[in-house]
Amino acid sequence: MLYAMTAKDKPGTGELRTSTRPVHLEHLHSLGDKLVLAGALLNEAGAPEGSLMVLEAETLEAATAAFERDPFISAGIFASYEIKAWRVAINNMVKGA
Repeated sequence: MLYAMTAKDKPGTGELRTSTRPVHLEHLHSLGDKLVLAGALLNEAGAPEGSLMVLEAETLEAATAAFERDPFISAGIFASYEIKAWRVAINNMVKGA
């Protein structure tokens, strides 16, 4: 099953997000093929203001555990986040993009 996490950054955490990004990316890479996609949600100026990640997991609890190990959470970057089961209806993404 696929699970999506949407997260909203706390105001004023841009520099912390930038400095934490290398270990955040290490965490994402450690998820291997279970991580379907991940990226920043951008504001009107093109700056990150949150995140969207999709992970394959057996249960919501397993997905939550994987997402909650993200250094962005332990660093206090996210003001809020939500994890929900996600079903693909249309997929026009290009592999390797």
